[in-house]
Amino acid sequence: MEHNVPALGDLSPDEFRRYGHQIVEWVAEYLEHPEQYPVLSPSRPGEVTAQLPIAPPERPESLETILADFENVILPGLTHWNQPGFLAYFSSSASVPGILGEWLSAGLNVNAMLWRTSPAATELENVTLDWLRQMLGLPAGFHGVITDGASMSSPLALAVARERLGLDIRNQGMAGRSELPRLRLYISAETHSSVEKGAIVVGIGRQGVRAVPVDQEFRMDVTALARAIEEDLAAGWRPFAVVATVGTTATTSIDPVPEIAAICQKHDLWLHVDGAYGGMAAVAPEMRHILAGVEQADSLVVNPHKWLFLPVDCSAFYVRDPHLLRRTFSLVPDYLQTSEEVTNYMDWGVQLGRRFRALKLWWVIRAFGHEGLAARLREHLRLGQLLANWVDADPDFERLAPTPLSTVCFRACPGDVAARLTQAGPEEAAGLEAYLDRLNEALIEAANATGEIYLSGTRLHGRYTIRLAINNVRTNEATVARAWELLREAAGRLHA
Repeated sequence: MEHNVPALGDLSPDEFRRYGHQIVEWVAEYLEHPEQYPVLSPSRPGEVTAQLPIAPPERPESLETILADFENVILPGLTHWNQPGFLAYFSSSASVPGILGEWLSAGLNVNAMLWRTSPAATELENVTLDWLRQMLGLPAGFHGVITDGASMSSPLALAVARERLGLDIRNQGMAGRSELPRLRLYISAETHSSVEKGAIVVGIGRQGVRAVPVDQEFRMDVTALARAIEEDLAAGWRPFAVVATVGTTATTSIDPVPEIAAICQKHDLWLHVDGAYGGMAAVAPEMRHILAGVEQADSLVVNPHKWLFLPVDCSAFYVRDPHLLRRTFSLVPDYLQTSEEVTNYMDWGVQLGRRFRALKLWWVIRAFGHEGLAARLREHLRLGQLLANWVDADPDFERLAPTPLSTVCFRACPGDVAARLTQAGPEEAAGLEAYLDRLNEALIEAANATGEIYLSGTRLHGRYTIRLAINNVRTNEATVARAWELLREAAGRLHA
């Protein structure tokens, strides 16, 4: 049905009220009963595209028609991150106050690039990030800026670390400069891939990144780090930065930040801490030990959209030297110059246009309070330990990594196979391990096919591993128990 609208201008406020109320009701029903949808979309590649017109509409269409197509075409092709059974990756679940804050931000549509372009947006970002700093137990010397994710925050840290070297790369660049030393960045074998991408972006290149081995608990090996730096110095490299992780992606292991910080101080290296997921656990005061040593870091990233129940996206990037950050990125043409002595967050990174992300963070912190947020994190940590105990007690499963937070890494290893492994020679053992890899891949596929849960896998020491992450605001003990039940049932059936 064609929609009668004026030739120019927006749709009417009355239509906004009518369909806005419908969408509010739809979202409320969705949040009340998210289990009505399969967590993992069953769509096949190209299935959604095949249902969409190949050309844009020539004439207006009614909002009623658009909403119907959303439900009939788009919705079946979505994977439901808000579903309590979303236990893959690190769930970014949107809470009610986070959604309300996001809606207001969209309605206002302000650009938080300069203080002048929306004073409250800048000042609220400053205040809420300081609230978050206090909740994490970080010292007052850290100053924050909101980015879209750690994949942006970490490259910012690398760019600032590079600027600190005094090589005038900001002005002269790196191309064709034979006098520049070869720069070396140190990560662990478990560091998130976005850091290596960041090295590509800032011109270090993949060859400038050295992956340090990890110990048996998947933490950066500090002795290996010290040795790598000495080797590189002898070979003519210029070490400039180390990235430590608090809550690695695969296992949520926590690198020994105090020891890494001591090495960085010895060699005058920039220390960036990636706490995108794990760092948020420190909102619970009894978990602040996971950030030990971070007070000596030069920069830190934590992601409220990962484990503080904000809609994607919202990443908090903290630095101890905001003047150096501004020196790295500030570039102010005449049309953006202002006379006020204020913070202009466009100078704190790459983006000029900046969404009003602080508003939803403000809503969440106020609606739940520090203690309410800590209680929810505490429950997720409890559920992670509960599942780890179930795995340890089952003779047909085994845990493949420690569980310092709320993500459990384990695999099915039926008792008869485990017994054979203890007696097997190298060739037979390799065959049994290959069988276990196939079994656990099939196990994840079977569990995901139920529509009740969504799990992801990884490889640890070459072994295929089930990875169950608990950080969704709607996940409770019943959800975790059901996931465990589905896995045990499928394991018994597939190994029969």
